[in-house]
Amino acid sequence: MSTHSVPRPDAAAPSRPVRPPVLPWITRRGIPEGALPALALFAAVRLAGVLVVILANGVRGHPLVKSLAHSWDSRWYLHIAAEGYGHKIWITPQGAVQSDWAFFPLYPGLIRALTTVLPFTPGQAALIIAWIAAGVAAYGVYAIGHHLYGRGVATALVALWAVMPHSVELTIAYTESLFAALAVWSLYCVLRGRWLWAGALAALAGLSRPSGFAIAVAVSLTAGYEALRRRGRVPVSLWGGAVLAPLGWLGYVLWVGGRTGDLLGGYFKVQSAWDSRFDFGLGSARFLKALLLHGGGAVYPMALVIVAAGVLLFALLCLERAPLPLVVFAGVLILLVVGGSGSFSSKPRFLLPAFPLLIPMARALTRTWRIRPAHAVVVFGGLTAVSLLFGAYVTAVAHSPL
Repeated sequence: MSTHSVPRPDAAAPSRPVRPPVLPWITRRGIPEGALPALALFAAVRLAGVLVVILANGVRGHPLVKSLAHSWDSRWYLHIAAEGYGHKIWITPQGAVQSDWAFFPLYPGLIRALTTVLPFTPGQAALIIAWIAAGVAAYGVYAIGHHLYGRGVATALVALWAVMPHSVELTIAYTESLFAALAVWSLYCVLRGRWLWAGALAALAGLSRPSGFAIAVAVSLTAGYEALRRRGRVPVSLWGGAVLAPLGWLGYVLWVGGRTGDLLGGYFKVQSAWDSRFDFGLGSARFLKALLLHGGGAVYPMALVIVAAGVLLFALLCLERAPLPLVVFAGVLILLVVGGSGSFSSKPRFLLPAFPLLIPMARALTRTWRIRPAHAVVVFGGLTAVSLLFGAYVTAVAHSPL
C-alpha cells in the first residue's frame, strides 16, 4: 500500500494561553498607587476621634461607647432593625406626630441582616456597618482624586475628608458613611463610563437616606448631558444607568405614600412632621436671625460657619471646572442644606458626603506641601484638633440634635 493513501493525522492546532476568568471591573483595576497610606491616615484620624469621644464620655461619667451607637437618629434605626416599620412614633410638645417612616430602609435592613447571621447586638452591627462603609467611602474618595488629579491631591482629599468638623458622624451609627460609600463609587463609575454600575449604586444610595436624591440627579443629569453632547450616539447602558439611578429613592417615597394613603404627598407629610421640608431658605433665614439676636452656644455658630464654608467651597469648585457629576452632586446637597428647614445643628452632617467641596482645598494643600511642608503639617494638625474636639463635644457633651 502506498504511504500517500494512509490517512494522516491533522496538524495540531497551535496552543493558546489559558485566559483567566473575567473578574468584575473593580477588582481588575487594582489599588491605585498610594491608596494604602492614605487609607491608613484616614483610619488613624477617625480611630482617634472615637477614642476622644470615649474619653469625653468617661470624664462626664457617661457610658463609654453608648453614644456611638445610640445617639438621636441611631435609636430610630435600631428600632426599625429590630421591629420593622410602623411600630414607633413620637409626639412632639407641639403636637406633631413623628413616625419611623421618615427613615430610609437600607441601613436598618443591613443591621437586621447582620444580626441575623452573626452574634452581634443591633448597636454593634450598626457600628460595624458604619465603620466598614466609612473605609469604603474613603477608598472611593481616593480613587476619584487619583483618577482626576494624581496621588498627592487624592491623599490630601482623603485627609481633609477625615478631619471635617463633623466627621465623627462617619463613625457613629448614622447613615452618612453608608450613603457616602454608595454615592462616591457611583460617581467614580460615572467618571469611568460604567453607567449600569453607576445607576445601580445610585439606586442603593437612594434607599439609604433622603439626600439620595442628590446622587440620582447627578447620574441622570450627567447621562443626559453626555447624550446631548454626543448627539444621541451613546451606549444603551447609559440610558439604563440614568433610569436606574432614581429608582431607590423614588421607590421608598412612593411606598411611604402608599402606606399613608397619599401616594405622591404622603412621604413629604411624614417629613413635615419632623420640620423637614424644602422652604427655599426661609428656615435658614429665621435661624440666622435668631442666632444673631439670641446667640446659640457653640454648636449652632459652628454649624453656620460650616454651611457658609460649604457654599464658598462650592463656588471655588465651580471655578475649578470640576467634572459635571461632582459639581451637580455637591450643588444639590448644598441646595438641600441651605434651602431646607429643620434643625440647623444637623445641617453640617448633611454635607459630609459632599467630598467634592474639598477638592479646591486639597489642591491648595498639595501645592503648599510641595513648597512649604511644615506649613501644610500645621494646617492639617489644626484641622485635626478642631475635628476631634468638636466631634467629641457634639457627641458626648452637647444636647443639640446631630
